[in-house]
Amino acid sequence: MLKTALRPIWIAGLILALVVSGVFVLLGKWQMDNAASAPPPLTQTETPVPLTGHFQPGAAMFGTQADQVVTMTGRFVSGTDVFVHPRLLGEREGYWAVTAFAVDGAPAGEVIPVVRGWTEDPARTDPAPEGQLSVKGRLLPAEGPQPRGMERTEHGYVLANLSSAELINLWDLPSYAGFVVVSDVLAGGAGGGPADPAAGADADGREVGAKAAGGELEPVTVGPQPQETTYNWMNIFYAIEWVVFAGFALYLWWRFLRDDVNREREEEALDRRWAEEWRARELERRRAEAREAKRRATEEYERFHGVSAAPMPSPPSPQSQEKP
Repeated sequence: MLKTALRPIWIAGLILALVVSGVFVLLGKWQMDNAASAPPPLTQTETPVPLTGHFQPGAAMFGTQADQVVTMTGRFVSGTDVFVHPRLLGEREGYWAVTAFAVDGAPAGEVIPVVRGWTEDPARTDPAPEGQLSVKGRLLPAEGPQPRGMERTEHGYVLANLSSAELINLWDLPSYAGFVVVSDVLAGGAGGGPADPAAGADADGREVGAKAAGGELEPVTVGPQPQETTYNWMNIFYAIEWVVFAGFALYLWWRFLRDDVNREREEEALDRRWAEEWRARELERRRAEAREAKRRATEEYERFHGVSAAPMPSPPSPQSQEKP
């Protein structure tokens, strides 16, 4: 088998099988790398970054973008207050107060829904503060709409989920595909006081925080995601399949080589058998020719001498030569 495997055609086949197997192994590694999913580290998500540089309107939000603490400047859009129900604060059931926030520097003047706080009674909710503001909060992906949609009450619209798609239709404004749960609100911002919400005070030194975004509202606290790694078993199965395919490529090369070796051995065995049978038939043919030639020679001799060929007499024994 080694002699056959060292032929150029089989060496080229082995190289091809190794290349294909290597590609399959790399694909398996890629699947395995994507099988584990871990949230972004706290050192990343808890460091505030500008919203306009972190997430773009009209784009889907990836896991590496969600749960990030962001900052932004702009204004709350008047007349856009809505409520999301039911929402829990501890064991109490109530409402989220949500208002559109016009983000400075948004590409097309997009707004983003901002959860200003939680209330047990929508009637006790103050409207959003006016003027230029700086906001810090946690960016979260938008929720899906519910079949029952939204309900209009005496206190405003009430939604089952915080869905950007529903809010776009309600507000008639372009929006980010996500929302921010506010943690700090500062008066001023661009040209009107400190622009960093982490500073904790406005231009006049007033103490501010989540309550500044809505009077009687209680702050909504959203912590970072648990730092747990999850595994996608489908990716793991795909990785195993690619490894099996890699082994199968090498097995095919070995199987074809073995078949070629077996075929050559069978051909050599047939050649030897044919040679032996040919030699036996040739020897028999030559013997028959020799016998035929001898028979013809005998017939010619008899015809020429007119006698029948007889066997040669045996010499007399010594006893027959003695005289009586």
